[in-house]
Amino acid sequence: MSLRKWVKEKWVDIGAPKKNGKYQPCGRKKGDGRKYPKCVPLSKARSMSSSQKASAVRRKRAAGNKGPKPTNVRTFAKKKKR
Repeated sequence: MSLRKWVKEKWVDIGAPKKNGKYQPCGRKKGDGRKYPKCVPLSKARSMSSSQKASAVRRKRAAGNKGPKPTNVRTFAKKKKR
């Protein structure tokens, strides 16, 4: 996938779904009461199960924000080795 295509994708926040099932656009405005946004492309958000979305948001919020730059967290957790 080219960088241009990646940038032009519609990015949404899976951590703050609307009541009608749609997603809010990614990012926060100053004074916005939302927690850390977990942003993914809309196509990926639609293909994820509800448990995958909950897991990604939970890991993002657990990582916290330790500084001026956002903390990156994998969308899908690595499988644990036995």
